[in-house]
Amino acid sequence: MSAAIASTLSGTLRRALADLADRPEDDIDLADAALVLAACGHPGKSIDPYRDHLCALRDSLSEAASTGERSDSADGRAALLHATLAEHWHYTGDAETYEDPQNADMMRVIDRRRGLPVSLGILYLYAARSQGWSAEGLNFPGHFLIRLDADGGERVIIDPFHDGQVLGVADLRALLKAISGPAAELTPEFYTAVGNREILVRLHNNVKLRHLEAGRFDRALETVEQMLLMAPADHRLWREAGLMHMRLGDLDRALDHLDTYLTLAPPGTDRDRIEDVLHELRHRLN
Repeated sequence: MSAAIASTLSGTLRRALADLADRPEDDIDLADAALVLAACGHPGKSIDPYRDHLCALRDSLSEAASTGERSDSADGRAALLHATLAEHWHYTGDAETYEDPQNADMMRVIDRRRGLPVSLGILYLYAARSQGWSAEGLNFPGHFLIRLDADGGERVIIDPFHDGQVLGVADLRALLKAISGPAAELTPEFYTAVGNREILVRLHNNVKLRHLEAGRFDRALETVEQMLLMAPADHRLWREAGLMHMRLGDLDRALDHLDTYLTLAPPGTDRDRIEDVLHELRHRLN
């Protein structure tokens, strides 16, 4: 890992991110890990008040669920999540300033009660799972959605960005076409569950993109290196970090990161292209 990046993080945060790398997917506390990632951008700021807020979300949902039998069905669970997060705690999607970097920063999402689909989705997943309910993020393109399951195979898909609204097939098709174009059609892969580590990478990718859009390439690299601490087996991150090091003129680290990418990446056109880049790098260094 880059010494320059490591020096920007406290030992506590480095250890917390590295600990995530060793955990099985199901053992990752998704919301707490999102707070750790947010803390990377707030040196010296305590996570504890935000952890207390997560406990308050859990307790609010538990109280709401205990007042009736709605938690036995997927529709009932969706209604309870809406009542707790959207109505009681006033969480909603930030449609007005969608590109605001605060929307991908879990600390600021909690402060403002506004966020992106994936950041709000993490809170919905946390709340649902805190009750022992089956809840998964989905591999839907461009917009993070959640599937809630109940006994007997009943399931619903909800949109955390729009206050936990339940989406039917027609809604999903319309959303997909709005994102991917009128020719796009629903396929089974869009209903595939994504793991906790992938959700965290998806969240932090938004932070990286905001830095890139603002021309802060060094900060974008920091963000990718933070993701690598928690997801060192993700070949895409090694590729991104390597190319960013190359752009910033650190050819030794670029070589190191792209070499690691080649040890992890599957065969394909992109792998071949990176081999060509490495050949050019070695030529320049020699």
